[in-house]
Amino acid sequence: MAADLSLLVPELRTKLERLLKACADRGVTMRPYDGLREPVTQAKFWRQSRSSEEVAAKIAELRSLGADFLADAIVSAGPQNGPHITGAIPGLSWHQWGEGCDSFWLVDSKAEWSTTKTINGVNGYQLYAAEAVNVGLTAGGNWPNFKDWPHVQRRATNSPLHEGMSITDVDRAMRERFGS
Repeated sequence: MAADLSLLVPELRTKLERLLKACADRGVTMRPYDGLREPVTQAKFWRQSRSSEEVAAKIAELRSLGADFLADAIVSAGPQNGPHITGAIPGLSWHQWGEGCDSFWLVDSKAEWSTTKTINGVNGYQLYAAEAVNVGLTAGGNWPNFKDWPHVQRRATNSPLHEGMSITDVDRAMRERFGS
């Protein structure tokens, strides 16, 4: 399913469209599949690679800080299994702000996830990351620790907490944006 780019903030949408065109001009089709992401979906991704003890500790921490909406999103997600996808709890991913988007490399009408495979000497994700920088976006493939090759975002910082917001500010904004 394709991401609804109209739900992204205009600056990201414009730069993402330029990025996709730049990739296409070089023979690489990147298809956006995950833009604006609801907090419970973010919580599902976050919970995937964490123990029940880690989850319980994070819920308790959020509640102690007055971030009940974020804690409730993690509770609502329920137990999850799978590989590590994100270090960001709900509200701390730019996806919840409409400022992040993930795209996959389309090869022969199929999603290609390899970051090492090349076609005509080019890997789609490597090109996507390089072109993202050229249009003024931050590419997850360029991060020093956890490489998130499908991800691009509008801001250079990795969360709203690095933009001067507190966790209670984030909680309030997410409650206003996504429900009670």
